[in-house]
Amino acid sequence: MRSDEVKVGQNRAPHRSLLRATGLKDDDFNKPFIGVANSFIEIIPGHFFLDRVSKIIKEEIRANGCVPFEFNTIGVDDGIAMGHDGMLFSLPSREIIANSIETVMNAHKLDAMIAIPNCDKIVPGMIMGSLRVDVPTVFVSGGPMAKGYTKDGKPIDLSTVFEAVGQYEAGDINDDELKDIECNACPSGGSCSGMFTANSMNTLMEAMGIALPGNGTILALTKEREELYKKAASRICKIALMKQNEKQKYNITNILNENAVKNAFAVDMAMGGSSNTVLHMLAIAKEAGTNFKLEDINDISKKVSHIAKISPSLTTVHMQDIDKAGGVSAVMHEMNKRGEDILIDNPTITGKSILQTIKNSKIKDTNIIHTIDNPYSQVGGLAILYGNLATQGAVIKTAGIIGKRVFTGKAVCFDSQDEAIKGIVDGKVAAGDVVVIRYEGPKGGPGMQEMLAPTSLIMGLGLGDKVALITDGRFSGATRGASIGHVSPEAAEGGMIGLLKDGDEIHIDVDRYILQVNLSDEVIQKRKATFQPIRKNIKSNWLKQYRSLVTNASHGAVLRTDLF
Repeated sequence: MRSDEVKVGQNRAPHRSLLRATGLKDDDFNKPFIGVANSFIEIIPGHFFLDRVSKIIKEEIRANGCVPFEFNTIGVDDGIAMGHDGMLFSLPSREIIANSIETVMNAHKLDAMIAIPNCDKIVPGMIMGSLRVDVPTVFVSGGPMAKGYTKDGKPIDLSTVFEAVGQYEAGDINDDELKDIECNACPSGGSCSGMFTANSMNTLMEAMGIALPGNGTILALTKEREELYKKAASRICKIALMKQNEKQKYNITNILNENAVKNAFAVDMAMGGSSNTVLHMLAIAKEAGTNFKLEDINDISKKVSHIAKISPSLTTVHMQDIDKAGGVSAVMHEMNKRGEDILIDNPTITGKSILQTIKNSKIKDTNIIHTIDNPYSQVGGLAILYGNLATQGAVIKTAGIIGKRVFTGKAVCFDSQDEAIKGIVDGKVAAGDVVVIRYEGPKGGPGMQEMLAPTSLIMGLGLGDKVALITDGRFSGATRGASIGHVSPEAAEGGMIGLLKDGDEIHIDVDRYILQVNLSDEVIQKRKATFQPIRKNIKSNWLKQYRSLVTNASHGAVLRTDLF
C-alpha cells in the first residue's frame, strides 16, 4: 500500500506513535488509509450539512475494513460573494483547493480518496488536486437543493432572486413581492437547484466516470442521497482492498482521460450546462495531461442535440425534475442514439464502462428530457465564438439565449462590473446596445468575477432579448440571455476588448461562431499604438500572486508552472 511509507518498518515507529494519538490500534496499520476530502463550511447552503455527510461516509469506510482520515478544503459561495470585491477570490479559490488536496494526500501518503464537494469552484478544485495525486478516487457531492415556490405556487430559484432585483428597480414588483421571492427561492440545503455551475459540474462527474449514477440529480438531505453516500464509501473501500495491479486500474488518471473530457462536454451540450464548465473542464483537461483544446468544443457541439432544458434556461424545470425523469443516465442513453460516437466508451469508477452503465436507462418523462427526435436544438447548448474581438475564443451558453442568435449593436463600454451595474441602473443601456464589461478577466479583475448582477438587471429591466453583453469576465450558471464571456485575450493583456470605444459596431453570429467589431485594420492598429491597459491597484498579496501567474480564460485560467 502507498501508506506503507508512513506506517511499516521500525524506522516508522515515530509515525505510528503519532497515528496512535489519533486513535489508531494495531489492526488499523494493516488496513488501507482513505482520505475523506470534505468541503464542509457553514456559510455555503450546499455545504453546511457536509459534516453530517462525512460521518455517514466514515462509518461506512470503517465497516468495510478501511481507515478514514477526514480533512477539509476551503470554499467560497459565489452567490454571497457576488456584487462586491469578495468575488475576486472565487476563481482563485479553485487553485487553493487543488493545492490543499495535493498537499494533504501526498504529505501523508494516503492510499485512496473519497471527495465530498458540491458548489462553485470546489468541484473542479478537488478534481484538479486529485489528478495530481493520482490514486483511486470516488466523488460524491452533497446534492442539489430543492426548488422553491412563491406564495402563489410559482417555482423559483436563486436566479429568480437576482432577476427580481432588476424587476424591483424597474418598478414591476413591490417590497412584499421581492421579500416573498427572497424568502422562498432557496428552501433547503444543497447546490442551487438549477443547471448552474455547481450542478453542471456535479452532473459532468457522472459523464467523466468519477462519480456514481445519480450524483448530479438526487436531492440533498434525502434518504436516497444518504444511500448514495454509503455506496460511494463502500466502492472506494472495495477498490482500496484490491491487489495492487487491479487497484491501479482505478487511479483517477486512468478514468479521467481525454475520452472522459469529451464525454463530459457532450453531456454538457445535451443539458445546456453553465458556461463556467468550459473554464473548469479546460483546467481539468490540462491536469489530466490531455491534448483537449478550446477549439474542440464546437466540433462536439455540432454532433450533440440539446435535449434537456433546466433553469435558468427553462425556469420551471430543476434538478429534481431531471432526476424523476431518469437522471443523467437517461440523458446520456438518449443523446447517444444520434450515433456519430457521441459518447466514447470509457472506464468508470464503478467497474463498468460508461456505455454499460447507461445501457438500461430510459426517459421517464419526455416533457422534461426530450427524445433525440424532438430536441430543443440540433446543436449543443454551448458555443465558442471567434473573430477580431476574440482571437483566442469566447464562450456563450446558447441554451440560455432568449433573443436573436445574430445581433449587431453599438458598444456601451464599462471598465468594471461596478461601473456596468451603475450604468445599467442609470439607464445608459438601451435596446440594440452591446454592453461591454472589461478588465474583469483572470488578470484584469484579478480573479475573473461572475457577471450575474448586470445580466440579471438586464433581464429584470426587460432588455434580455434586446441587448447583448460581452466580457472578459465570466458568468454565473444562473445567467441567461445573449451573454458572451471569457473573451480572450482579455483587456489586461492588451486584447481587442480593451480597445473598444462607445459606439463601435459589434457583430455576433452564434451559428457561424463569430464575434467581431466592425472596424478597419487601420483603425485597430492606430488604437493599439497608443493603448495602455489599466492595471488595478490591489492590496491582497494572494491576488497579486494570482495575477502574476494566471493564464487567460482560453487556457482555463490555470496558474503557470513554466516559470519555475
